[in-house]
Amino acid sequence: MDCDKCDREAVMHAAYSGLHLCEDHFVSSVDKRVRRRVREDNLVPSDATPDDPETWVVGLSGGKDSVVLTDILHRTFEQDPRIELVALTVHEGIEGYRDESVAACEELTRDLDIHHEVVSYDEEFGVRMDDVVEDDPENMAACAYCGVFRRDVLSRYADELGADKLLTGHNLDDEAQTAVMNFLEGDVAQIAKHFDASLGGFDERETVGSSSAAEAADELPTREAQEHFIPRAKPLRDVPEKEVALYAHLRDLPAHITECPHSSEAYRGEIQELLYELEENHPGTRHSIMSGYEELAALAAQEFGAREEGRADLRECERCGASTTRDLCRKCSLLDALHAA
Repeated sequence: MDCDKCDREAVMHAAYSGLHLCEDHFVSSVDKRVRRRVREDNLVPSDATPDDPETWVVGLSGGKDSVVLTDILHRTFEQDPRIELVALTVHEGIEGYRDESVAACEELTRDLDIHHEVVSYDEEFGVRMDDVVEDDPENMAACAYCGVFRRDVLSRYADELGADKLLTGHNLDDEAQTAVMNFLEGDVAQIAKHFDASLGGFDERETVGSSSAAEAADELPTREAQEHFIPRAKPLRDVPEKEVALYAHLRDLPAHITECPHSSEAYRGEIQELLYELEENHPGTRHSIMSGYEELAALAAQEFGAREEGRADLRECERCGASTTRDLCRKCSLLDALHAA
């Protein structure tokens, strides 16, 4: 089958759009979607200058998503003095698996000449995920522990590195799964938090066809600023997972494409399979889910989000000083349980 844009052989068919694309046009389409998301969410503020640049810390795990995101952002902003990229890798202490992915991160950042920091659970908390899985004092899935520790490390080190934003490689499938899970759980507060934490655009978002700033604000709600946290963004969230994997392959990027041996999010796995089937039978389902979900999340954020009422409940953890709604943050509580096991 020929590419719909030229006469070269197509390497992929996007059922949701009907397009057949050759390698060059496919790579270009992914680049354009990521760059469009950067523009539409106004990740580069108008007051960023070469003398006062934005620092973006990218959570680089070595997997396909974060590797592709880092590669695209580097090529997009390599010659733009307003943006400084820093890669941050977390070593969870998973023998073999994470060692190989860290090696992929080091190869990529060396090739791109990007500043790269590696931190580990062992150094930060005195625990390794291999041991956490074995002890499991809270009788939880490994991902539940790891998610808490990872968020803490990323947030703290992004702050130490002077980050204006923390960027992660969540793709369209990831976000559609989260949207469906939040909706099925009836968690309106979590939906609102999702918007303010990583889906909503920043002030001065780019608009097309707006006749006034007021119209633009009505059409494109922005997230509420959260002074306690480094704002996050997900520029890859318009690109399906399989396209991210194909992109990494075609560009020969050093991605470590292997499932974590401790991955055990059973519920998310069920949602993933459901969305695979829906997408197969009804192409475009994931895009439709996210389009509607983001609108609903914006409304939820206006009513129930991390606004003044939500901020009033935040305090500092008695042990580490992290923002929390309880005396001890979740990270410190889990570490107490693990060290007592």
